[in-house]
Amino acid sequence: MTGGNVADGRPAARTSNSAENPWPVRSVATKVAQWIDRLGSIWVEGQITQINLRPGTRTAFVTLRDPVADMSLSVTCAPELVRDSPVPLREGSRVIMFGKLSYFPARGTISLRVTEIRAVGIGELLARIERLRQLLAAEGLFDARLKRRLPFLPGTIGLITGRASAAEHDVLSVAQKRWPAVNFAVRNVAVQGPTAVSQIIEALSDLDRDATVDVIILARGGGSVEDLLPFSDEALCRAIVACTTPVVSAVGHEPDSPLSDHVADLRAATPTDAAKRVVPDAAAELALVTELRSRARAALRNWVTREQHGLDQLRSRPVLAAPLAALAQQEADIDRMRQCIRRDAERTVTTESTATQHLRERLNTLGPAATLARGYAVVQRVAGPAQAHVVRCVADAPPGAQLRIRVSDGAISAASLGRPQGKDAP
Repeated sequence: MTGGNVADGRPAARTSNSAENPWPVRSVATKVAQWIDRLGSIWVEGQITQINLRPGTRTAFVTLRDPVADMSLSVTCAPELVRDSPVPLREGSRVIMFGKLSYFPARGTISLRVTEIRAVGIGELLARIERLRQLLAAEGLFDARLKRRLPFLPGTIGLITGRASAAEHDVLSVAQKRWPAVNFAVRNVAVQGPTAVSQIIEALSDLDRDATVDVIILARGGGSVEDLLPFSDEALCRAIVACTTPVVSAVGHEPDSPLSDHVADLRAATPTDAAKRVVPDAAAELALVTELRSRARAALRNWVTREQHGLDQLRSRPVLAAPLAALAQQEADIDRMRQCIRRDAERTVTTESTATQHLRERLNTLGPAATLARGYAVVQRVAGPAQAHVVRCVADAPPGAQLRIRVSDGAISAASLGRPQGKDAP
C-alpha cells in the first residue's frame, strides 16, 4: 500500500508511507475496506458448493465457486433468500447473485452480502450453450478437417471418467473383451459439479503429455442438462482442441450432445460405443483375416486357371501345335514354284531354239551358198589385188577384164574375151 486519503480513498503522497513512517494494521485494514466499498453492488455467477443454513440464525452462509477456476467466494444472505427461492437451491446449483462485497478488518476476510439470488434455469443454460456453440463454430473448431484419425490399434488408451463409474466399467470390460492385451491409463475425476471442469482439463493435459498414450476417451454416463454442463464448458472445449492426441467424446447417451462431442476428434454415442470404436475386435479381425486369405486363395486359383486356359488356347492354335507345318508348306510352295520356273524356262529355251533353227534354215535357204549349190555362179571383176566388184551387167566386164568366177566349191579365174553378149546383143 502506498497510502491514501481516509475520507475519499484517493492515494496519498508516496512520502506519507515509508520505513520511517509505517502504517499501522488498522490503517491498512481501513483503507482496504474503503477500496472494496468503492466497488459497489455487483452481479456474480457461479456454482453453490456449500450451504450452511442453521435453524434460528439470521444469516445463511454459502460458498460460491467458479465452475472453471479453482476459486471460491464466501457469501452471506438472509435465510429467507435460500428457503424461499422459486427453484430449490442445493449444492451444484448454478446461480446468479446480486450483492455487495464487505471486508471484515477484524478477521481480514471478504464476504459477499447478497440481496437477490436467481437460479440459472434450464432454458437459460441451453441458450448459453447455443451461443457458445455458435461462437466455437464461427471460429472453425467444429471443422471436420481438424479431426485427427484414430490409430487402428492404440498401444495405450487414456480414459478420463468418474471413479468406479458405470462408464469406466463399460469401457474397460468391452475393450478387454474385444482385445485382451489392451492397455489403459485411467484418470478418475469429478464428472459433474463445480470442480469437474478443472479436474478434467488437468487430466486431459496430463494424458496429452504422455507419449505412450495414443488416444484419449472422455467418458461419462447419462444425466440431466445440469449434470452434463461441465462438458459444454468453453475452457474444456478449447482444451480438447489444443490436444495433440486424438480425443473421443463419449458423454451421456445418444440424445445427449454436449459441446465436447463437436470439438472432439470422434463422437461416440455411449461409453460402450467408444470402446468399440477405439479398440478393434480381435475375433472379428481374425475372421476378417481368414476371409481375406480365403478370398486371396480363391482369386489366385481363378487367376491361375484363367491363365492356364489362355495358355491351352494358345497351344491349341496350329502355329503352336505344329510350328514346322507352316515352314513345310512354304517349302512345298517354293519347290512347286521352282519347278514351274524351271519348266517355263525350259519351254522358253526350247521355243527359242526351234525359232532359231527355223531362222537358220531360212537363212541357209536364202544365203548365196545355197544358190551356188544349185548351179549358179558369182562373177566378179578383179580391178586390183584388193579390189573386186560383182559383175551385174555386160558393161561391167569389157573385153580383157580380169574375172573371178565363184562357184559352190571354189573360185575360177577368167578373162573377158569378146564383145558383150546379152539380151540386147545382135
